Amino acid sequence: MELVLMERLFTAHHPAACIPRRRAVKVGGLAALGLTLPQLLKAETVARVGATGEVASSGQSPRVIDAKAKSCILFFMEGAPSHIDLWDMKPDAPEQIRGQYSPIATSLPGFHVCEHLPLWAPLMHHMAVVRSMSHPFVDHNASSYYALTGQIPLRESQLIRGPSPDNAPPFGSVLAKMRPSGEALPDYVHVPKLMFNCGDFIPGALAGLLGDAYDPLIAGDPSASDFNVPGLERVLTDDRFDRRRALLGRLDDPFATTRENAAIGRMETFYERAYSLITSPKAREAFDLGKEPAEVRERYGLPKPVGGYRGNGLPHLGQSFLLARRLVEAGVRLVTIWAGNQAFDTHTNHFASVTNALCPPINQAFSALLADLADRGLLAETLVVVVGEFGRTPKMGQITSSAGATPDGRDHWPHCYTAFLAGGGAKAGMVYGSSDAMAAYPAENPVTPGDFAATVYTLLGIDPQTRIYDRFRRPHSLVAGEPIVDLIS
Repeated sequence: MELVLMERLFTAHHPAACIPRRRAVKVGGLAALGLTLPQLLKAETVARVGATGEVASSGQSPRVIDAKAKSCILFFMEGAPSHIDLWDMKPDAPEQIRGQYSPIATSLPGFHVCEHLPLWAPLMHHMAVVRSMSHPFVDHNASSYYALTGQIPLRESQLIRGPSPDNAPPFGSVLAKMRPSGEALPDYVHVPKLMFNCGDFIPGALAGLLGDAYDPLIAGDPSASDFNVPGLERVLTDDRFDRRRALLGRLDDPFATTRENAAIGRMETFYERAYSLITSPKAREAFDLGKEPAEVRERYGLPKPVGGYRGNGLPHLGQSFLLARRLVEAGVRLVTIWAGNQAFDTHTNHFASVTNALCPPINQAFSALLADLADRGLLAETLVVVVGEFGRTPKMGQITSSAGATPDGRDHWPHCYTAFLAGGGAKAGMVYGSSDAMAAYPAENPVTPGDFAATVYTLLGIDPQTRIYDRFRRPHSLVAGEPIVDLIS
């Protein structure tokens, strides 16, 4: 009876629909092993049937180029921070444009940041700054997809606003496919969770064309008092675990030919990754923030919720950055940290939110990460990427989207904004491009999200000209852009 119920539950939630009873036995057996991790490794989505995940460079074999960076930490400032208030300030512009803040000098000559980012100031010489990011899309979801995949967010003239097996893959999925570390740890980790906006999960986190096997491990919120990556806890002794796994292997062998089914093949991949993780002391160690001294955890920032403002003080941010440092130190290829819940989307109450809830955590957490990587000798081999989906309107109260803006807010502005690179072969102390007098449009060297993505891929040792084949064997470019050679040391 239990077996029949397990089979019904499994087939009801799996698009392959008709899965042999032997597969249900194995799913049930995973519970006996204490393995809940395969569901987590599927990144909270149902399996997508048909994507080939094949890649080729210029129509030939995949080409991994010389990598400047071994790994990457990507801070995605979801909601879109105000470039004109934080790091592209225009103190001589009219009051309705320049805002309330004063610029302060930094260790990068001639470059200023907002007075509320004092811990960034002494570290700016480590960074490469792109001040001329630009594209035409005002939609959060579509622009996020553009930022995280480097592909224009249109399919048949419709904006790409949610996950799909036809979507281009993000950086982490491509690295997991083309430059796997070989470690027991996952190659691509996403913190804290998938983010939801306008009726769908925001695209740009899941693997799309590469298939479910290259989705991220979604780690959860490391600032939570009960943080524990599901599945990494062991409830069995090594001997009992090995005996149960051997039993599952014997159940599996007579049905080996069913692996020709694509869906079952992907399930095998999830199981093997789960086995590898749950038996790895290194994996449990990497995710254990309790191994860090209290003063280090405090330096990155402990949870301090700030109610009544956008972002709520980003209470997860400090420990998320600390977890990212531990993970890349252990061998994870890429960690994405999302601000979450449209934190920077300040249509109203803009300055109060930026001052009280947004600047304090990004000031503390990001500066702690960058200084820590530099002090540990990790910055040279770790590329740090900081980017949002766009900027905010130069003029207060200016309306550019359906969300609008009150007189004390700034609306969406994709025509000019700022992004950052640090370490991993990015040219330190470089400012590329510039904005006009109102920070409204690029004055020189406009950069698309595709160009920025191509630069990131080049630093990570991935040929931006790589072609990816979909389930219909149609080739797709990895990114729609060219690398910015001036940003590469």
